[in-house]
Amino acid sequence: MAQDQNFDFNVPPQFEKISKNIRLIIGGLIVALLGFSTFFTVDPEEVGVVVRLGKFVETVEPGLNYKLPLIDQVELVPVERQLKQEFGYRTVQAGVQTRYQKAGYEDESLMLTGDLNLADVEWVVQYRINDPYSYLFKVRNAESTLSDISEAAMRQIVGDRTVNEVLTVGRAEVSIQVQQLIQSLVTEYEMGITIEQVVLQDINPPNPVKPSFNAVNEAQQQRETLINQARADYNRVIPRARGEAQETIQRAEGYASERVNTAEGEVSRFNDLYSEYIKAPEVTKRRIFLETMEDIIPKMGKKIITDQNGNNVLPLLQLQLDGARSSTNQNDGGN
Repeated sequence: MAQDQNFDFNVPPQFEKISKNIRLIIGGLIVALLGFSTFFTVDPEEVGVVVRLGKFVETVEPGLNYKLPLIDQVELVPVERQLKQEFGYRTVQAGVQTRYQKAGYEDESLMLTGDLNLADVEWVVQYRINDPYSYLFKVRNAESTLSDISEAAMRQIVGDRTVNEVLTVGRAEVSIQVQQLIQSLVTEYEMGITIEQVVLQDINPPNPVKPSFNAVNEAQQQRETLINQARADYNRVIPRARGEAQETIQRAEGYASERVNTAEGEVSRFNDLYSEYIKAPEVTKRRIFLETMEDIIPKMGKKIITDQNGNNVLPLLQLQLDGARSSTNQNDGGN
């Protein structure tokens, strides 16, 4: 007949001590884990969005905050920091000598212009998050959505312009219009984002056609240079010719005025003489004769004056010679 046997297990004291230490360690780890999962810190440039079981609870400001451990989750959103998205390249290392990587991102930047040319457009979208709740909950994956919106907006604006406009004079206008279009779309989607700036970093023709495009640009620049030179020559020659023409016209007008005034004066003088002649014909004839002779005789050389019959020759020649000698002597004496 079998007899019941009682087994008595006695745990050695050293094992009890080890077991107690293990329990204390585990309890301490649990308390530390609960403490770390309860308190969290929000940096000055961020806000914390508390989510409890997938539902939005509140937004907390920078500093030390707390939440329910193992239940609440916190999403840190940088609302005071300017963020950016790069297209067509990526920044590998920022610093004094920043390094960029182009390989692998050509599909983002290669786009068709309005005149059916290709352009390699690299740009940056700079933005800030102004509404953390909308940024996290209104749109699924806001970063990816913003990237798709930015690329679509740039392709739309570039597709409405010629390649020359995009590469040269139209860059500033393209940036402004792309920024406005992106902002309107993110506002419509309630993404909680403010687009601060769109910067066109570099715009080039694709590498296979770059030599031909550069040749065309050089030809256009040479054409502009020749046009500017022609305009400079035009501005130098034409005003001078106009000035000379104006001077000739004014000289002719002055000559015409002089001739008219002289003719009018002679007509007036003739009319005055005629009026006097009507009043006293003989006196007027004699006066005109004497005035005419007074004007003509000094211009004559040798003079012989006789009467009607040729007699009584007046020795005017000798008197004239004597007068000339005396005048010469007086001049010599004066000298």
